Amino acid sequence: MTVDHQQTDHDVIKHGHRHEGPYKHVVAFIFSIVLTLIAFAAVAAGGVNTTFTVIILLVMAVLQVLVQLGYWMHMKDKGHFIPILFLVGGFFVAFTCVVMALSWVWW
Repeated sequence: MTVDHQQTDHDVIKHGHRHEGPYKHVVAFIFSIVLTLIAFAAVAAGGVNTTFTVIILLVMAVLQVLVQLGYWMHMKDKGHFIPILFLVGGFFVAFTCVVMALSWVWW
């Protein structure tokens, strides 16, 4: 008596990891390039208000970090809770150090 185990799409999704293919990586790469071009254009424009340029650069930097973490470092996938927890903790410690240094200098 033989039992044939045919693998269906449901089994692959339920029990294994389905390969995403290069499509999402290409989209993330193009999005990273577009963010870089926007930041470069904001600085190269020259006549733009300095405060506006700094805000644009900060927004583009945050978006770039999210794209890098999500797609290139695979933080969007399951099983990455501990690395994400340590990254959030590191950002909290760094933010606290910056706030303390600024208050120490200006107090």
